Amino acid sequence: MVERTPILNFFTHVILFLGFVVAVAPLAIVAIAASHNLADVNRVPMSLIPGTDFWVNLKTAWTTANLGPKLLNSLIFAGGVAAGKVILSALTAFSLVYFRYPGRHLIFWLIFVTLMLPLEVRIVPTYAVAANVLSPYQAILDVTGISWLIEKVSGIQVSLELGLLNSYPGLILPLVATATGTFLYRQFFLTVPDELTEAARMDGAGSLRFFIDILMPLSRTNMAALGTIMFLWAWNQYLWPLLVTTDPSHATAVTELKQLIPNIGGLPEWHIAMAGTLIVMLPPLAVVVLMQRWFVRGLISTEK
Repeated sequence: MVERTPILNFFTHVILFLGFVVAVAPLAIVAIAASHNLADVNRVPMSLIPGTDFWVNLKTAWTTANLGPKLLNSLIFAGGVAAGKVILSALTAFSLVYFRYPGRHLIFWLIFVTLMLPLEVRIVPTYAVAANVLSPYQAILDVTGISWLIEKVSGIQVSLELGLLNSYPGLILPLVATATGTFLYRQFFLTVPDELTEAARMDGAGSLRFFIDILMPLSRTNMAALGTIMFLWAWNQYLWPLLVTTDPSHATAVTELKQLIPNIGGLPEWHIAMAGTLIVMLPPLAVVVLMQRWFVRGLISTEK
């Protein structure tokens, strides 16, 4: 056990205070810049005394980037990705732990290896699938000669096409698979006593009933932690939404911040850009504040 002494407590609080300053200082500078006018924000060095144009800049950023519908798109996108990852990873881990079939350990390690493949590495094939979900099936028909045979017999040319670009499914579905969530659920499911499984089986509970009524309630903290992490991850995504949403009506708030980038040849309007950044930061900040207790319990709790 670590001994508590006045000197140790003092240095501990100094370290915590320094960490707090390092974490909060950039946010404070952004907020101060968002309160200045055009002349003050471009002055070198910029004054660290807050200005008087904070609410005016927020309103300008809101209207310039049309952040209202864009924030709604981001909420749908991030919420859909988080929910999909939580549900899919739980089902995958349930299959790997509670069903005995050949190759399940190999499947787990193949899933685990994908942790080394970030989205940017697989962006091209992922985009190709989103552009035409049925393209793999079309390739199978072409390689096996079935499409040629159908065309010869009936004169109908088989062309399977189903695009998901500029749609919520196209934004969400390609990102719902997660090795992190599968690993988290698998490790938790392995700690569930076998007696609990046997008791459920003796009571006549099937696999789906056991999963929904027993495992899911026990996994609430894990679900909260994973859902919070994945919501923040999806909210901050820039490359994927930018790639699949050429229609501005499906653009997310993060990608639309580019509308506030200073114009070339003019004075940079950093005060408007910083105000827009603050607006976009509010929803994930609210999620972290609301889910903080469950998030911490999901990461460190050992009582299941």
